[in-house]
Amino acid sequence: MQLPRPIAAPRAPLDRRTLAEEVLVVLSLSVLEPATQAIVDYFRRPLAGQIAYAANQSVLFADQLIPFVFGLAPVLLVLHLVRRSGEGPQTIGLDSDRLRSDAGRGLVLFAVVGIAGIGVYLLAVGLGVNRFIVPAPPPDHWWTYPAVFMNAADAALLEETVLIGYLITRLQQIGWSSSGAVVASAALRGTYHLYQGWGGFGGNLAMGLLFGWIFTRTRRTWPFVVAHFLLDVGAATGWLLFRHHLPGF
Repeated sequence: MQLPRPIAAPRAPLDRRTLAEEVLVVLSLSVLEPATQAIVDYFRRPLAGQIAYAANQSVLFADQLIPFVFGLAPVLLVLHLVRRSGEGPQTIGLDSDRLRSDAGRGLVLFAVVGIAGIGVYLLAVGLGVNRFIVPAPPPDHWWTYPAVFMNAADAALLEETVLIGYLITRLQQIGWSSSGAVVASAALRGTYHLYQGWGGFGGNLAMGLLFGWIFTRTRRTWPFVVAHFLLDVGAATGWLLFRHHLPGF
């Protein structure tokens, strides 16, 4: 299926300086801090043979629930901002008009990215440029699988709302080209996952470029939320079921 040509971002409702300040606030509340921490962690510890935890390893359910609830604050902030400006959630592709088709596209993206992602991860670990990733909360608790779904929903909503729907739209409104906005979004996504190693960086950079390119042509964010959610659930569930057969465990 041939995708349509890029759709122009909606006209900026505020001046560029106000939008730039808004972008800085949203990113500071969401992915800039973990991106900075990931860079520091990359240089502080070796990659080969090391384990990186992508999920909260506390054995207390409250410690799983609280980050989920407050982790959605940047998403609520973004929705507030686009409503405040008079644009509405449709500006960043989060309206509910085409949820069925969005879900179908998300399933296709999940299949494509999932297959490629497994290959990139295994290759990177084999080359010693990526850490072993534990993508699930502690096993054998009654809340283990509910926490898997909470973590997946949190990450999917946060990253796709902020990095795709919001950031690309705002950068375009500030005056960036579509390609520049997509590259910036993808680079930040990759940096955010650098704690995993070069495999995590490269895989997420590629996924960010693909998602961003599609977004500029469809202006829909829900397919990426669906795909990201399924990817995280699949990774965590797979690790929980087969962890005893994986290298390093």
